[in-house]
Amino acid sequence: SVNIFDSATRIAAQCFLTAVPLLFVFGAYAPEAMQNQVATSVSTVFGLTGGSKAQVEQAFAPASDDLRQATGLVGVLMLLLSATAVSRAVQRLCRRAWVLSRTESKVAPWRWLAWIILWLGALILQGLLHNGFGRGAELGAPVILVIQVAMWWWTQHLLLGGAVRWPPLLPGAVITAIAVSALSVTAHFYMPRALNRALAGYGPAGSVFVLLSWLIVVCVAVAIGLSVGAVLSQEPFLRRRLGTPKSPPGVPEDGERKS
Repeated sequence: SVNIFDSATRIAAQCFLTAVPLLFVFGAYAPEAMQNQVATSVSTVFGLTGGSKAQVEQAFAPASDDLRQATGLVGVLMLLLSATAVSRAVQRLCRRAWVLSRTESKVAPWRWLAWIILWLGALILQGLLHNGFGRGAELGAPVILVIQVAMWWWTQHLLLGGAVRWPPLLPGAVITAIAVSALSVTAHFYMPRALNRALAGYGPAGSVFVLLSWLIVVCVAVAIGLSVGAVLSQEPFLRRRLGTPKSPPGVPEDGERKS
């Protein structure tokens, strides 16, 4: 019922469509120090070198007045619409994993914006977190894992509107955090080489294909992690300890879905 690959592809596409206006708006209005920090974070997360790193730094270069005028209010509105589309796609994934209807998981629009703002803040801090705030990757790795668990735990609770209690959401948060963290390690080996080859062979269009493919892989991991977590939390061993209902919130005790 979750439709793993369909849900993951939708989320990846929405993430990519959000990233494009985000680059323009961020480049036009964000302070220079914040632009530099985001460029450092993106390069650190993917381990970028050479041409791909130069492309990221160019994307976040200080803006000219012409760019600010071209972006304007329309660009900001487009960014908000694209960003909330990502939130809604993740909400649908969480709702399907817990077999909730639209009315059971109905949330206020401010929750979509809150989710985007928190994840943007996490993106800005990624460079510092990976380096353990200057103390090395040995400290950064466990810190990032703990933060990932907390954010995916909070994501489910926020986007489900509190329809599911906190404890049953923990397995999905842990599994998703481990999967995403493992993929971030893999990205250091794959992404720099793949992006540099794509840029050399096909230009910026080649890097678009590489990034979108990687986003789909990450979103598949997220979809599987959240769905498996929802299932595991209903197994007898965890159900007793987490206080999970005997059937999903959207399914009566006899196992039949609500109409």
